Amino acid sequence: MKTFREFISEASIPDELAGGASIRQSGEGGRVYRKRKKSEAETRRVKAIGGGKTAPVSYKDRKDVGSQRKRSETEQQPTKERGTAALSAKEAQRKAYRERKAREAGNKSTPETSRSKEKEASKLLTKKTTPKKVSPNYKPAQSSGKTRAERDKIRGEGERYLKGIMKDQETSKYKKETGTNPDAKGKTKILGRVNKRMST
Repeated sequence: MKTFREFISEASIPDELAGGASIRQSGEGGRVYRKRKKSEAETRRVKAIGGGKTAPVSYKDRKDVGSQRKRSETEQQPTKERGTAALSAKEAQRKAYRERKAREAGNKSTPETSRSKEKEASKLLTKKTTPKKVSPNYKPAQSSGKTRAERDKIRGEGERYLKGIMKDQETSKYKKETGTNPDAKGKTKILGRVNKRMST
């Protein structure tokens, strides 16, 4: 007994129908759909490879290639029984307040119908994702072409140079205050001041 996929792969399909919507072609590497990965020439994102040079970023295949994800994994599932949309403590308080005020005014609050409850529950079922708005003035940072290790080395050199300047300043300040060169205790005090200045 052959599976439908095996039958389709063996059957000769005309070229004009091969890319049609009615026939789904499985992608390479066991994918459910065709491979949509860009070639290196099309890839815009680059990474630093050291020495001020960059190269296109290549991504590995996902581990779950070819497996269909369950609906429960892609959609937010209800935590309570359908129709019992849970209100937060604040919302429940507000609702009770509005109903109390309506009763005091002599008006009856409109009861929730089962239809409106069902609509509310359906809203909660779907996953809520609000897309982030990007500023039109945003410009991506230019790549330096240096690797993380190279950037860390440059930053470290700068910090050590700055620390040396601050140490000289604090030593001269200590000499003015005491009139003597710093001893072991004085050097510890100076280093403490320098570290405090570096951290701010």
